[in-house]
Amino acid sequence: MLVQEAAQHAAAAAEAPAEKFNAGEVIMHHVANSPIDEPLIHLPKIAGIDFSVTKHVFMLWFVAVIVFVVVTWAVRRYLKQERLIPSGFMNALEAVVEFVRDDIAQPNVGRKWVSTWTPLILTFFVFILCANGIGLIPIFDVLGLLDHYVLHTGEHSFIKEVLHGGTTATANFNVTAALATITFGAIIVAGSKAHGFIKHWINLVPHGLAWPIYILLIPIEVMGMFVRPFALTMRLAANMTGGHIAILAILSFVFLFAEMAGRAMAGISVGALVSVPLAVGISALEIIIVLVQAYVFTLLTAVFIGMAIHVHH
Repeated sequence: MLVQEAAQHAAAAAEAPAEKFNAGEVIMHHVANSPIDEPLIHLPKIAGIDFSVTKHVFMLWFVAVIVFVVVTWAVRRYLKQERLIPSGFMNALEAVVEFVRDDIAQPNVGRKWVSTWTPLILTFFVFILCANGIGLIPIFDVLGLLDHYVLHTGEHSFIKEVLHGGTTATANFNVTAALATITFGAIIVAGSKAHGFIKHWINLVPHGLAWPIYILLIPIEVMGMFVRPFALTMRLAANMTGGHIAILAILSFVFLFAEMAGRAMAGISVGALVSVPLAVGISALEIIIVLVQAYVFTLLTAVFIGMAIHVHH
């Protein structure tokens, strides 16, 4: 999409020489969500809220459907076997489940509660990992090139609309905030199930301290309740957004140098010698970040749930 938009920009610049390539505008267009006034699917407003589907909402559905279909198909195929011995994809899926259960959930929530909270923690891990990974695949970039050279759809076609905005759903702060809100609710539920609703709130602060200390301690603990999901929200979205911005910024050097030199060959030289190798390197680093961020989010969720269950001050 960056190449396609730059080419369109160059064609427009030929007609209007005063207009220059705006790298910031192109980059923000690719990492931001599609505008709500130009949604992919128009839906009516309910109670004043516009439920129209933007690109990031579409990507949420897309990832959810892929995860549901693939996992369901793999598990059902496995259960139909005469000998329940996992192989191939099911073997990898079982390894992921055991890793999340034994290395993330159980050390934090304890053996007693591992069966209760592993499904939620595993769902977080698989969904975030798939959403991050699919965001790295240039699905819509290839679709845009196919439309530009082969399909030639209309200006307001679904394909044209789906090209607007980024494709990584977890780079949207609203998405990560929703995931963190689920973690926030899970912390309260975990503490209430382990100790009772009233006792859970009493356990927020240690017992037996002098009463003036509670005047300072209670607001800090209440603030900490909201800081935890806020940190989860910002960490995941910022890391996924930052990687894409870095890649696009480096690729923008090709067009900026071509514009400065007034020759296309200058941009091609910069791309071949500098921009493309750096972009490939950052893309490789992004693959590691995809795994790390899925792991960190689920690990911290397990830690926070475990802190509510096993109260230690």
